[in-house]
Amino acid sequence: MKNIGSARLYLPDAGRSVSLPHLQAALTRPIRWELIAEQYDQMVKFATALKLRTAEAEQILRRFTRPGPQHPTYAALVELGRAVKSTFVARYLRSEALRREINDGLQVVENWNSANGVLFYGKDRELTGADRDSQEVSVLALHLLQSALVYVNTLLLQRIMADQPITLTAEDRRALSPLFWTHVRPYGTFQLHLDRRLDLNPQPVSA
Repeated sequence: MKNIGSARLYLPDAGRSVSLPHLQAALTRPIRWELIAEQYDQMVKFATALKLRTAEAEQILRRFTRPGPQHPTYAALVELGRAVKSTFVARYLRSEALRREINDGLQVVENWNSANGVLFYGKDRELTGADRDSQEVSVLALHLLQSALVYVNTLLLQRIMADQPITLTAEDRRALSPLFWTHVRPYGTFQLHLDRRLDLNPQPVSA
């Protein structure tokens, strides 16, 4: 995790720090559970609005971040986020299996992001359209290319496994993935034949 050394753990209650002497440097104040309980109904209201798409996230954030006193529901959401993050950081530091799982997942994501850069090379992974419709077409075209690449890669893997007498373990099968792209040539393949010439003087067409 990036900046894991600077992460701070929020306590579930004020008296818990005494039982955690080895974490004193990373501990901070207790979570304000009373604020979360007070704003719980409003938090559910905004979350439901986002889920049902009756409100745009941009509109809600604009209301939360307007100048002046901090919105109480926003403050409660931030407090809840601190509790969730502290729980996750504690699990991350304690469990080696979780750290390995996250690292493997990040490797897949980073590799696929690199693939998107290759597939979407015409615009360098940026949506430069002047309007929303052109940007939507670009995203849909990228999704189509992604799906085509995964489909072709799946067929290649199936063909290789069918032609070669390979016995795979359960761990080997979990490692199989169609998300590879090093064989992709985005600029095409151009073959130069020095022993051939184009017919640049065609015979005139008779009337």
